[in-house]
Amino acid sequence: MPTTETEEHKALRSAVSALGKRHGRTYNREQLWSEAAKLGYLGVNLPEEYGGGGGGISELSIVLEELGAAGCPLLMMVVSPAICGTVIARFGTEEQKRDWLPGIADGTRTMAFGITEPDAGSNSHRITTTARKDGADWLLTGRKVFISGVDLADATLIVGRTEDSRTGRLKPSLFIVPRDADGFTRRQIDMELQAAEKQFELTLDDVRLPAEALVGDEDAGLLQLFAGLNPERIMTAAFAIGMGRYALARAIEYARDRTVWDAPIGAHQAIAHPLAQAHIDLELARLMMQKAAYLYDAGDDVGAGEAANMAKYAAGEACVRAVDQSVHTLGGNGLTREFGLASLITAARVARIAPVSREMILNYVSHQTLGLPKSY
Repeated sequence: MPTTETEEHKALRSAVSALGKRHGRTYNREQLWSEAAKLGYLGVNLPEEYGGGGGGISELSIVLEELGAAGCPLLMMVVSPAICGTVIARFGTEEQKRDWLPGIADGTRTMAFGITEPDAGSNSHRITTTARKDGADWLLTGRKVFISGVDLADATLIVGRTEDSRTGRLKPSLFIVPRDADGFTRRQIDMELQAAEKQFELTLDDVRLPAEALVGDEDAGLLQLFAGLNPERIMTAAFAIGMGRYALARAIEYARDRTVWDAPIGAHQAIAHPLAQAHIDLELARLMMQKAAYLYDAGDDVGAGEAANMAKYAAGEACVRAVDQSVHTLGGNGLTREFGLASLITAARVARIAPVSREMILNYVSHQTLGLPKSY
């Protein structure tokens, strides 16, 4: 993989950065979403024949990172074009592609993603939402929790479990559930986290879906699921890196200007060195994110899985440290609404927790990469 960005990627990064700076930290989500869509940024990873830009997760991660670095990340980019758009582009029927991809690309249609459950987290092996055949239809029953942006979405791509026709075992399958489907209800979760996109608990009570609601092969199992989860991890890394860069930029500006005893505080190593370390950590995380995106776009799902998990871990840790050091650099000002950093203390931890915790990533690396025995 290249270790430096192409001229095309540099140009994309510059253009998205300019868009982000025009909107800034006080952005209006609907306005930014609409403008990003008109400029082709939301669908940059989707196939050209369905209205996309013909790029990949490499390009989409640049868009999200730069918007985050400007203080206006669009969380639904992780969900709608990255997860749902990618899964439908890879495994959907021609009808599903024609129905969903152009709208996802131009921002007129949005899709949420539902995997996490109250008792299973994101462990696909313990998901209890089930889908059973009823004639030609499917009936979905179960619960989901911490599902982002359901109120904004036209449909939710739900992960359920169906019986494998070859083995009889339950395995994950993906279903498009329209927002107005009978038996499909949502309840907003009261979060301390300040974000434009809300979190919801979903209930599916014998939701009846036609056969064409199933995305891909019902016996494909984890293959199709991880086609969406690997981009999710890469995009979460982009989200975290952008947030860390935003916080760090505010701290650097403050350290240059804030003068105590006739010297800018940034001249003191106790201030300068932690900020330099935070910058290094973010740059290293970005390199792993770029590797993961490169491998995924190249079709190496196994290699991308390892790298995506590592990128998400590294970016989450780097983001938390960058935000913490930035707030600390500003002292009391770091806790004021005027400087807009204090709210990032909570937001930064999301990258450590979701969509998979750092401990589960360490489990993945210890088992899959190092070959150590499982502890569970």
